[in-house]
Amino acid sequence: MRSTTFRLTAAALAVTALTAGCADRGGVSEDTTDYPSQDITLVVPYDAGGASDLAARTLAAEMEESLGQSIIVENRSGGAGSVGLQDLAGRAADGYSIGYLPVETVMLGYQGYDVDPADYDLVGQMVSVPATIAVPADSPHETLDDLVKAAKEDPDSVTVSNSGAGSIWEAATRELGATADAEFRPVPFDGGAPAVTAAVGEQVDAVVAGISETAPAHEEGQLRVLAVFDSEPSEALPDVETAGEQGVDVVIGGWGGIGAPAGVPEEVLDKLEEAFSAAAESEEFRTIISDSGNIPVNVPAGEFAEFVESEHARFEQLLGDEG
Repeated sequence: MRSTTFRLTAAALAVTALTAGCADRGGVSEDTTDYPSQDITLVVPYDAGGASDLAARTLAAEMEESLGQSIIVENRSGGAGSVGLQDLAGRAADGYSIGYLPVETVMLGYQGYDVDPADYDLVGQMVSVPATIAVPADSPHETLDDLVKAAKEDPDSVTVSNSGAGSIWEAATRELGATADAEFRPVPFDGGAPAVTAAVGEQVDAVVAGISETAPAHEEGQLRVLAVFDSEPSEALPDVETAGEQGVDVVIGGWGGIGAPAGVPEEVLDKLEEAFSAAAESEEFRTIISDSGNIPVNVPAGEFAEFVESEHARFEQLLGDEG
């Protein structure tokens, strides 16, 4: 068994469950020496056109060069990403179905969705997405401290839009409130773009979203980003301090990687990991991701598995009482 399959249960139970899963899927004991010999499907659990879709499609195009086969992207959105993630987990573990795994992979199980990180073999992480908080251009709140004080003075009155109930950006809003001892009122929208639009239109007091979603509006003077929820300032927003620099120690954000249904043969995973690493290091991929405001990374499967485990434990503390 590879350490890159994320597990929360005891080792014996994990082996039993994984073996049963392989038997159910079938077809994974075939000769894999000629892999890949046909097109590969990459499931993206969100609509086309978003930041996750861009990252997945860009990486897929680069992986095709190493694998010598086409990678067909399928967008299966719904349920805060749960529809696509469940679809991926139920596919054959033969290496011909892979998928984009967002941070919600470790969150949704605590919110009533049938999504478990143990259902996937991990290939690698390729993008990190720092969270930001922004206010309308004409907002009276000039700093993060101003916004926090307003939420403390009148709890649940400061409205903060996000990309949807159960999303990472709603969780970031909750963590900000918990850390600052303030009570914000999350307002979910169907995606990051409408959440940002609501803030631009002053329908809400603030928006929490990824840096690639808020930076363009900040640069155009439609929003003012008050803080980046990362350990270091962002090159995309060099004039904006981190929340920690402003006295609120919050580091949270989205991330994305590639995975497959648990039980993929080791030789196949090795080929996928090699192609993934080459793609994640390519100039084309890194330029496109950086230009979007996000951070390109190349985290190998083993390290990605450890990170996913730590993130799963983190969100158990934040969301564990909601499922």
